[in-house]
Formats: sequence, structure tokens, C-alpha cells
Amino acid sequence: MEHRHLGRSGLKISEIAYGNWITHGSQVEEDAARACVAAALDEGITTFDTADAYAGTVAEEVLGRALHGVRRESLEIATKVFWPTGAGPNDRGLSRKHIMESAHGSLRRLQTDYLDLYQAHRYDHETPLAETLRAFEDLVRQGKVLYVGVSEWRAEEITAALRIADEMGFDRIVSNQPQYSMIWRVIESEVIPLCEKEGIGQIVFSPIAQGVLTGKYRPGEPVPAESRASDPSGSGFIQRFLDDDLLHRVAALGPIADQAGLTMAQLAVAWVLQNPNVSAAIIGATRPEQVRENVRASGVRLDPEVLRRIDDALGDAIQRDPARTMSPASRP
Repeated sequence: MEHRHLGRSGLKISEIAYGNWITHGSQVEEDAARACVAAALDEGITTFDTADAYAGTVAEEVLGRALHGVRRESLEIATKVFWPTGAGPNDRGLSRKHIMESAHGSLRRLQTDYLDLYQAHRYDHETPLAETLRAFEDLVRQGKVLYVGVSEWRAEEITAALRIADEMGFDRIVSNQPQYSMIWRVIESEVIPLCEKEGIGQIVFSPIAQGVLTGKYRPGEPVPAESRASDPSGSGFIQRFLDDDLLHRVAALGPIADQAGLTMAQLAVAWVLQNPNVSAAIIGATRPEQVRENVRASGVRLDPEVLRRIDDALGDAIQRDPARTMSPASRP
């Protein structure tokens, strides 16, 4: 497993991270979740990503139990705050109250004294940005958070946060967690150029587009049983990728992967890691063998001809419009 710096910070993270959105606490039983975490550790993954809202806080609990007893200094644990964790009016967003209470809840559930990376899960239009950044800064000064990041923020929102941090002497954002894959490239036009300039690294989610880029979904055929698309908790997120034209184009990636000596999933993960602004690609799994397969993308270098053939195969199915955003129901 290779490691990369998180942006221009001193923190190194495994270039393949393990994430547990819609798996731990919901899609798989705890024994299976623990087996997947054990496989990730065996394969050299040191970076684990979760969020307080996943499975209604249960995902953090499962991950905390799975990592219990592992040398804490050898791990990088990241979680997020924004989405509702309760029914109250302050159980959501990026207010100081919610951030402080959510951070303490995450520390308790993850069974740790500190978080390596604490991320704003979305931008909060109802809370002053300075209030949010002050709360994050206080957590850093208290030693409960080492680095601060964001997830799915627009370029202008990141720019505003950097300006306030510089004006107020706060620690700057070091990471962004966007959706990024061969078929979803909306960060390339605005977010990545800004982040390259400002030293912010991308920790990307859905590099295999929720399984679509593995080739498991076939045009004109029903979705496989027990797949992400058949699970109501995650099916809304994947529907955008299930039209037959796109699936035909994805099928054309099979021979490219074969000639590169990779599975389609490995090709997809390796593709996002070719971008120098990407610090890590997050993989999920319901079975240990999925972890073992996907980590083989670490260290793979794709030559320019392979990259060109991928673009030719996907053609105008590639989403590049930065105005495209995820719906509120889609929240990895």
C-alpha cells in the first residue's frame, strides 16, 4: 500500500481508504463489517472514513469496535458532521452547538481521544461560516481534532473558508471529499485547480460509481440481487448511472481493463489515483474479497494510451458540468 500526503499537510494517508457508508450498521451484519475492516488492515490500509449520520450513528460505533485494540498511532480516522443525528432543531448543520456535540459523540462512538480529520459534510447556508470555522479551530486547539476538511463544497465556498481562516489565524482546510470517478468529473474544472493552488487534497468517494464501473450492471437487465442498486438505502444515489447508453459504454471498458491486467474495479480506482491532486480513493465493501481486489489498484500507473482509450469509450457519458450537484438524499 502506498501513502500520500493529504494536500500540502504533513499527514500521510493510505492512497486507498476504507469507508463505511451504507455498509456498517445497515447493509451488512457486524461480523461481516469486522471482517472487511480486518482485511483492510491486512492489506495495509491505514485510513478509515465514516460519518456521524451513517446508519444513524451506528456506523461509527461498528467501526470503533472493529478498530478497537489496533495501535491508534498507526491509523488515520476521519469522520464528518452536518447531516441530522437526531430530531431536534440543533441536531444538524454546522452551528457551534452541533459541531461540538457531534464531535464529542463521534469520539465516544469511535472509542478514540482524537480525530485525525474532521470534515464538514456539506456547506451550511444557515450558519455563518466564521462560526463554523471557529468551532473547528477550537476543537483543533483542544487536541480533539488534528486536521480539518470539507466534503462536496463548491470552489467558491472553499475560497471563502480559506479567506476567513487566513484573516482570523485559523488552521486551513487541508482536504475536500468529493464524488469523483471516470464518469463523474465535475470537480476537474473549478475545484481541483483551486485546491492544487491552495494545497488541499481530494479524498474521493465512489471511484467505482457505486459498483457501476465494475460492470456488474448490464444494459437491459434487472439489477443484481443484493447489489447497491437493489438496496433502498443507497439506490437513489446510483440511479443516475443506470441508463442503458451509459452501461453500454461502461461495458467497453472491460477489454481495456483486461489488456492492462486489471479488473474493471481496479481500473476505476487506479484511474482516480492518476490525478495528482487526489490524496486517496475511498472504497467500500460488503465482503473481504472486495477489499483485497480493490487495493491492488494501489501503485498502478496507467499510461497515456490507456487513459485516452477510457475517454474514447465513455465519450459524452462523462459528467463534467460543475453546476451538477448531488441531491440532499445522496450523502456519502
